[in-house]
Amino acid sequence: MTSRHGRLDGCSLRVVPGLGLDERSWLPTLSALSVPASSVVTLPGFGEPANGVDLSPALLAQELLARLRPSDCVVLAGHSAGCQVVAHAARIDPDVVRGLVLVGPTTDPRAGSWWRLAARWLGTAVYEKPTQVPSLAAQYRRTGLRDMWRAMDRARQDRIDATLARVGCPILVVRGPQDRICPENWARSLSAEAVTLRRGGHMVPWTHGEATATAITRFFESS
Repeated sequence: MTSRHGRLDGCSLRVVPGLGLDERSWLPTLSALSVPASSVVTLPGFGEPANGVDLSPALLAQELLARLRPSDCVVLAGHSAGCQVVAHAARIDPDVVRGLVLVGPTTDPRAGSWWRLAARWLGTAVYEKPTQVPSLAAQYRRTGLRDMWRAMDRARQDRIDATLARVGCPILVVRGPQDRICPENWARSLSAEAVTLRRGGHMVPWTHGEATATAITRFFESS
C-alpha cells in the first residue's frame, strides 16, 4: 500500500495485532485496504506463545524490527497493547519506520492498575459483537492466557506517551466512540491527528474494517 505523495510514498503497511490476537483480528481492515494477511506480524504474547521470553514492549519492538529487515520503509499499525510495541520500533529505527497508526492505544496512565483496566475493559466489552467470541477464544488459546497476562503486566507499566515524545514520524490515532480503554481525550493527547470513528468499541480493526481502512488510507494520502 502506498500514498500518492509525501513522506509515506513507497512505504508498506505492517501490522501488530492486540494482546493475544492474531491476523484474524485485522482481516476486515486489511481486506478493505487490499493488503494481504501476511502483512500482520504476530509476536510472543501477541498471537504467539511466549515460551518464557521477556514481554516488555521495547524488547518485542526489537524482535519486530528483526523480522522486518531488510526493509526500506514501513508504516507500522498496532492495535491496543500492540501500539506500544510499534511505538518503540519507531523510536529505535526511524529510518525504517516512517509512520505509525495506533488503533485503540494503551495504556492511559489513569488506568494503569489492574482493577481500573478491568473496569474499562468491561465498560467496553458490552459494545463488542458477541459473534467475535468463538474466534477470540481460539486466538487466546493459541497465545496462552498466562502469556497474555504477562504481556499485559509489562504493557501497563510502559508509558507510550513518553515513547511517542521521542518519535518524529507522522502518527495517526484511531478509536471507536465506545472505547473506554482508549478515551477520546487520551487519544488526542497522543497525536494531533486523532480520529474517532462513527461506531465501534475497542476492536474496530475487526468489527469496523471499512471505517478503519478509510482512516488509514486518508493518513497515507495526506502525510
